[in-house]
Amino acid sequence: MRVQSALSAAPESVAALFSPLRVGAIEVANRIVMAPLTRNRAAAGNVPSPLAATYYTQRASAGLLIAEATQICPEGQGYIATPGIHSAAQIAGWKTVTAAVHAAGGRIVLQLWHVGRISHTSLQPGGVAPVAPSAIAAQAKTFTAEGLVDVSAPRALRLDEIPALVQTYATAARNAMAAGFDGVEVHAANGYLIDQFLRDGSNRRSDAYGGTIEHRARLLIEVTAAVAAAIGADRVGVRLSPAASFNDVHDSAPQPLFEYGVEQLDALRIAYVHVIEGETGGTREVDFDFAALRRRFRGTWMVNNGYDRASAAAAINAGAADLVAFGRLFIANPDLVRRLRENTALNALDASTLYGGDARGYTDYPALD
Repeated sequence: MRVQSALSAAPESVAALFSPLRVGAIEVANRIVMAPLTRNRAAAGNVPSPLAATYYTQRASAGLLIAEATQICPEGQGYIATPGIHSAAQIAGWKTVTAAVHAAGGRIVLQLWHVGRISHTSLQPGGVAPVAPSAIAAQAKTFTAEGLVDVSAPRALRLDEIPALVQTYATAARNAMAAGFDGVEVHAANGYLIDQFLRDGSNRRSDAYGGTIEHRARLLIEVTAAVAAAIGADRVGVRLSPAASFNDVHDSAPQPLFEYGVEQLDALRIAYVHVIEGETGGTREVDFDFAALRRRFRGTWMVNNGYDRASAAAAINAGAADLVAFGRLFIANPDLVRRLRENTALNALDASTLYGGDARGYTDYPALD
């Protein structure tokens, strides 16, 4: 494995973080990305709240903002108060966000999300079981109106349902563009629906979407191709978490699986791949060769997981990445780009305000000025 923590950057080399780049069709001012971050603050109807425009605009100095994971359809929801991109009201709510970000000079893409089995019947239309590649319950929990609960047992998607699901992703991508986004990111990481199809621990199908690596990767490729056809491949990214076990996913041979997946994404000529290196929100010290994935993709390569100023700059300088995504540092530091440039102190994160609530811990973190 390429160990990012072993990289070091001389002070003068940090300038690489602040150089511009073209990411497909999107011109970004620097290499610093705000990662998609679930905050559970959507208003009624899962419409982005008025505060969301303030929240994202405060962080518009990032080269690219990736808006929080956003469900493509009602069945795609897995947590309370997460926004959607499938209703007119939701599109209108997001228009307010994108207009404010663009007025501040920022660039923003929307992460397209279907949680699959990481849901609860109370969040599903009609109270039915959530869907998954196979009827295998995850050992995981989710947030509902009743608090933190076990996810519900899923049912397996029928083969004849999959084409409509693929088109739902394409429709959501068109809705995102109608809402003013600069592009979209297909969420294929962190144990959600597409990741569930990829892994043989959660996918026990015997049809064209299960069994071999090629079959298990089919949904990822079909969804990405449909989204690219809908809005242009140069406005599409994909997020992967090859070595993560988050939300109870695992695979018997992840290296060849994800090498094949990235090769197929490269053939689609999408704008970028966004890789979580190691365990989501945890260690990067895992038995996985991320550099082998990097060699298989000719587009923009984005890395994520525990980077700081020095290691991010070192990754850019070494050619190990083109962009570096920061998560919780961006929550607590709306002016993170300036703080990294000037090497100033960072605000501490208030973890108690991460999920749900009001402006506290959302739009009230102080900037340097």
